[in-house]
Amino acid sequence: MDKIKAYDVILSPVITEKATLVSEANQVIFKVASTATKKDIKFAVENLFNVKVKGVNTHVRKGKLKTFRGKRALQSDTKQAIVTLEEGHSIDVTTGL
Repeated sequence: MDKIKAYDVILSPVITEKATLVSEANQVIFKVASTATKKDIKFAVENLFNVKVKGVNTHVRKGKLKTFRGKRALQSDTKQAIVTLEEGHSIDVTTGL
């Protein structure tokens, strides 16, 4: 897998209160492609950020039914990956790539 495919796997970092709390445990949360596997995510993070990945956990957030100006719509499902880094490695998601 080259860098172009790695950018297709990792869509964006998640910057929320929970994401900043888990960063203290040397973890980073990314929004990833719905077809990405844990091996794909690990390879993409290691190549893009030059870090060593200890483990990857994923979960799919099911789309919610939202109402906007009287119209109801179903949001699409999103997949997130919680990447645990080895000791001594870190990623600063606020600076970007």
